[in-house]
Amino acid sequence: MTKVSIAELVTGARAGKLVSFPTDTVPALAVLPERAELIFAAKQRSQDKPLILMAASAQDLWSFVQGSEQEYAIWQQIAQKCWPGAVTLVLPASEKVPTAMNPINPTTIGIRVPDCAIAQQILAQTGPLATSSANLSGQSTLQTMAEIAIAFPEVLTLKMIEGDQLSLGSGLASTVAKWSGEGWQILRQGKIRL
Repeated sequence: MTKVSIAELVTGARAGKLVSFPTDTVPALAVLPERAELIFAAKQRSQDKPLILMAASAQDLWSFVQGSEQEYAIWQQIAQKCWPGAVTLVLPASEKVPTAMNPINPTTIGIRVPDCAIAQQILAQTGPLATSSANLSGQSTLQTMAEIAIAFPEVLTLKMIEGDQLSLGSGLASTVAKWSGEGWQILRQGKIRL
C-alpha cells in the first residue's frame, strides 16, 4: 500500500509506474500512454474497452487526434465549451497514439481535460496519461484513495491531506461523445448533457 505526495506520484508516473489520483468524476488509474497495458492487467479489463487519454489542457491533446481543418474547428469548439469538465471526446487517433491505448480499434482515441485542480497539477507535470476508473473491471468504482490503495497495492496512490474519508469527484463517469464524421454520437451519458 503506497501512499505518496504529488511530487512522488509525478516522479513515479514519469518512470512508467501505475498511479492513482482524484478527478472531477471518479478517481483514475493512470500511466504513460505507451505503458497502457499495465491498466488492462491491473483492472483485468477486456482489450475491447479502450482507455481515455487525460491531460491538463486541450493543447496537450490535439496532436493525438487527426482530422480535417473543419473537424478540428468543430472539436475545438466543443472542447472550449465543455473542458475542463466531465466530457470525453472520442476522435480519430493520430499515429502518436500507442496501440496499447486501444488494442482492438486503434483508429480512435478518447480524450479529456478534467475539472479538478489536483488532477490538472499532476497532468501538467507528467503530460497526457492513459486513464481509466479505479476498479476491477465490472465492479463498482472505488471512491476514496484508501479503498484504491487496498484494492491495488502495487499502484502509487495520492496521499490525501484532509483524511481518507473524503469522497472524490462527483462519483459519476464522464459523458462520452464519439465523432462520426457527420456529428456526435453519445456513447455514455454522464453528468453533462450534450
